[in-house]
This record gives sequence, structure tokens and C-alpha cells, in this order.
Amino acid sequence: MSPLALLLWIAAETACWLALARYFDASWRIAALVAVGGLLGLRTALYIPSWFFASRYASPAPPLGWAARLALIVVDYLSFLLTVLLVLPFAWLWMPADRLPADDRRTLLLVHGNACNRGVWWLLRQRLEAAGYAVASIDLPPHISIGKLTPLLNQRIEAVCAATGRERLILVGHSMGGLVCRSYLARHGGKRVERLITLATPHAGSELARLGFSPNAREMTPGSLWLNDMAVEKLAVRTFSLRNPWDNYVMPQDNQRLPGARDVELPPVGHFTMLYDRRVAALLLRICQE
Repeated sequence: MSPLALLLWIAAETACWLALARYFDASWRIAALVAVGGLLGLRTALYIPSWFFASRYASPAPPLGWAARLALIVVDYLSFLLTVLLVLPFAWLWMPADRLPADDRRTLLLVHGNACNRGVWWLLRQRLEAAGYAVASIDLPPHISIGKLTPLLNQRIEAVCAATGRERLILVGHSMGGLVCRSYLARHGGKRVERLITLATPHAGSELARLGFSPNAREMTPGSLWLNDMAVEKLAVRTFSLRNPWDNYVMPQDNQRLPGARDVELPPVGHFTMLYDRRVAALLLRICQE
């Protein structure tokens, strides 16, 4: 989702809370607190149910004590707030333009998930570049068919290969981004792609998608025609599915498994936290080096 649209939404939402508080004769200080509380409260109301759904449709997972599970939820909630209130609306501050030198460095192209933008990769990009990789990213529009996102990814891949002078790159997709990558490979093959790495991607869909109304939400519903068509496509490149057994957006969590791909279990982490988690970054780097 574009930073400008998110900023306008947050500004309008804040103005509504301020106006409501002032209507009841609240001071500006109280009105500001009401606005902050409203912003946080709405997002909390949208976030917390994901864990109830995750428990309702949970796949078997390694045991996790109540204290560790609570810590996982709290950290992911804070990661969620950081992402939706600070990172996505101000993506240009967190993620300056991609640096794509024409040298012998291997290149990764990071593909974000639904309703996000390239800003979510800001910390992982730093870690990947520190490890010696050239890192590219892409902004995808929200709430449209995955098939319509595929040509955009194709254009970006061709542009990155032209800029770096390399024939192939590594695709990394988070959540729905992994499905966009698979759609690209089904249409264009692996000529430009060395390998695919997906992070918590709903390869067999997610029950949470049943609550969505957008075309891509319908496509990510378990048993959808789009997923069934994609399931018969053979993997064109070496593929790794980094599966999160505790995920709170992809459920059942075993729907992250992809036949023909190497299944790699992630450490205890939330759906948003994995974008910032040092252990996930280290695992990703290890896979890139294999």
C-alpha cells in the first residue's frame, strides 16, 4: 500500500478522533490522548483476533510454554504497530532507493506481502547488504488479483538484471509475496531466477483469507481455483519454504508447506516479527549460501 495513502488515512483518522473529543469539550491534551488511543485501539482490535483464529485452526507444532507464547504475541504486536504506524506510512525514510551495483555480488529481490510496501524490508536489507549481497525490492499495489501483480514482478526482475548485469537473481517472498513469485515462475520459468525462498507463504491458502473481500483474498482462500491451478505447476527452480509453526496469519500453519520445496521450520516468531528477527535473517543467509 502506498505511503501517501496510508498517511492520508492516518491523518483523517486522527482528525476524526480529535474532532470527537473536542465535541465533548475535551482539552487539546485529552483530545490528543484520545486520538492516540483510538489509533492504537482500532489496530489492536484488528490484530488480536488473528491469534484466536490461529489457535482455532492450529496445525501441530512443537510445544511452547505459556510465557514464551505470551512473549511471542507481545513482540509481534509491537512489530505490527511499528510496521503499520511508522514503517509503511514513512517507507521512503526507512528504505531509500535500492543500491544495485554492477559487480559480481549476488542479487536478491524482496517481494512483500498483502497490503504492505517495500518499507517492511528495511532491517533485513541492511543485514543482507552487510553480508555482501545486492538487494532489490518492489512495491506492489494492494487488493488486486495476484495474476495482475505478476507482470509487475516480471518488469522489476528484468530491470534489476539489467542494472546489475547479472543473468539471474534470488527471489524472496514474504506471505502473499511468495505466491506472486510462484505465479511469475509458472508464467516465465526460471531463466532469471536462481532460487526461490518463501517466508510464511500460504501455499495452500489461509482460513483468515475468508474474511477478506479483495480478489487476492479470495485467491488465498483454501481450495480456491487459483490455488488449485497453481498447485499443479511444477517448481521451475530450487525452492525453500520457511514455515512458521506459530504463524498468526497463515492458518492452518501447515498450509505453508509446498510439495517439491525444501521445508525449513522457523524459530518461534510472529508473522510480522520475522521481518525483523535476527535468527530468521541468519537462516535466510545460510540458505542463500547453499
